[in-house]
Amino acid sequence: MPSPDALNAPSGTDRLLLIETFVRIVEAGSLSAAAAQMGGTQPTVSRRLQLLERTMGVRLLQRSTHAIRLTEDGQRCYERAKDLIATWQSFESEVRGAGDEPIGTLRVVAPHAFGQDQFVEPLTRYLRRYPNMRVEWLLHDRMPDLIAENVDCAIRVGAVTDPSVVAVKLGDVPRIVVASPDLLQGAPVPQQPAELARLPWLALRTFYRTEVQLAHGATGAKECFDIQPRLSTDGLHALRKAAVLGLGVALGSAWVMQDDLAAGRLVHLAPEWRAEPLPVFLVYAPSRFQPARLRRFIEVMREHLPAELAGG
Repeated sequence: MPSPDALNAPSGTDRLLLIETFVRIVEAGSLSAAAAQMGGTQPTVSRRLQLLERTMGVRLLQRSTHAIRLTEDGQRCYERAKDLIATWQSFESEVRGAGDEPIGTLRVVAPHAFGQDQFVEPLTRYLRRYPNMRVEWLLHDRMPDLIAENVDCAIRVGAVTDPSVVAVKLGDVPRIVVASPDLLQGAPVPQQPAELARLPWLALRTFYRTEVQLAHGATGAKECFDIQPRLSTDGLHALRKAAVLGLGVALGSAWVMQDDLAAGRLVHLAPEWRAEPLPVFLVYAPSRFQPARLRRFIEVMREHLPAELAGG
């Protein structure tokens, strides 16, 4: 006769439900929040968690009246559980056909400048194409910890040196040297790097601080010179505004300077010389299977690149 433990052991389908419940609890932050997300009750969610812990033979969560936290075993189980769920979702998608629409929430970190302007259009296309998706569009310029912050992907400007992430190149951002006409005080527009070195400068400290290197567009010749910036900032829009106000010379993304150049608020200095373009990447954590929401997002981003990146 089967033992009580054998009779109570969950089936394969039930185990997947228990694992999904555990992941929901961790990501929601509480049993009640997980129950609300899954359309169930807190006692049901609690029973599933207890059954999973008995089945695994380990304690997964430390629970108190105010908070829950993962145990060491729970942390390992959580990472493997997410991979297992992603694998199952990928399997379902392949069996049902690639036409299945993604459902859920995508968390994306994008740089302030691009995230407020250039990438909003492809983001809108993604949401219109997949009406069952929601996106958390988080704007900051630092590279997030994708796993710890539960971020699906990040858009990064500049080189990606972290070997633990996957980086898909989207294109390159041309950079030019600009200044306000007021800064020149009626003098001829500088044409050579040596002339630029004598002017007051602004620095975009993310990419240059005390040194500027330019290359000639036709010959490829390179010139490098030191600067002592009057203002250093990590904000591209702040750099542009300071340049418009005549505080100094700026080296920045060509797209963000276009309107001011057309309106005469800025002048393109040494137009035959440019800085090395900045690469733009879409970065995500490696996994054996990508969730559909991320696969579709990458497809849309590559299909509808901002004009400033196309052909990069």
